[in-house]
Amino acid sequence: MIKIFEDAKLVEKIKTRLPYLFQLAELESSRAGKIGMEVGSAREKIIIALLIYKFGEANVETEIPITEHEVDVKLFEEPVSVKTIIGKGFKTLVTKR
Repeated sequence: MIKIFEDAKLVEKIKTRLPYLFQLAELESSRAGKIGMEVGSAREKIIIALLIYKFGEANVETEIPITEHEVDVKLFEEPVSVKTIIGKGFKTLVTKR
């Protein structure tokens, strides 16, 4: 995944588009000014789409059973967990299992 950050063009796209996409996810997950827990799933989908964009659909497995603990996607057959934190700005943590 380090390859994502070695690609200067992609890093610039991430800097400009990711905050906007995360803001849209928050808006879609909000009711009465409160952000719902489903925002995590929406943000996860955004991160997974980024992985597909960078590494190709053939290298990103998204059909993970819901019973699979702490695995949101597999990248080159390696399990990956995506976590996001709600707060001022945003934080995302992508970890290998």
